[in-house]
Amino acid sequence: MIILVSNDDGINSPGINVLAETLKNFGEVWIVAPDRDRTAVSHSLTLHRPLRVEEIRSNYFSVDGTPSDCIYIGTNRILKRPPDLVVCGINRGGNLGDDINYSGTVSAAMEGALLGIPSFAISLASPNNFTFQPSAKIAYRLAERIIEKGLPPNTFLNVNVPGVLENKLRGYRITRQGKKNYSNIVVEKTDPRGRKYYWIGGEERGFEEIEASDVLAVLNNYVSVTPLLLDLTNYSCLDELRKWKL
Repeated sequence: MIILVSNDDGINSPGINVLAETLKNFGEVWIVAPDRDRTAVSHSLTLHRPLRVEEIRSNYFSVDGTPSDCIYIGTNRILKRPPDLVVCGINRGGNLGDDINYSGTVSAAMEGALLGIPSFAISLASPNNFTFQPSAKIAYRLAERIIEKGLPPNTFLNVNVPGVLENKLRGYRITRQGKKNYSNIVVEKTDPRGRKYYWIGGEERGFEEIEASDVLAVLNNYVSVTPLLLDLTNYSCLDELRKWKL
């Protein structure tokens, strides 16, 4: 088998190396990852400039682009053939609820799915305790199941592991995307030349208690596995919108 591994924390993140080492039992593992932290770049491809790829060592490449760039270039140019599986992570911090819309790690898995490759993203939902080995074991077990059973069409997985000791994990839950609440903060400053600049920020202000959500699962020390679709159509409102007079 060939497995392509990427992330949005950058190629020097310890999480990606722990993940790659764990998956080597399945076959060839290739790392193609951003050359720096690309957190929250979402599902963007770099089309306005050329991309530089550096081979650091065998099967280990950095790209001066986005996580989606890495999956696209890795699949179509760097690897000798398309991979059998794409695994993205292990992300430092959770990708829960609304985070899914911004996450480069989740978007890299989405790019894999768009290319027709079974894919999942895995994140360690902890603000500071980054012990990646338990998450890597879960990634290994999930990879086994995907290799054995496959995934439904147009589907990829978003996995979040609670940041607790391994013996505190209570199992796993198949979940839906939850809803987190953030403060909408934009900090305005002035540089030494008198020009204004802005920092986009925002603190987490809790979450909505949605039944079977990823947020609730992780809060209760369950591993959250959320199936995501490439098709973003809201089918529930199609009939209503067809009644509009446009």
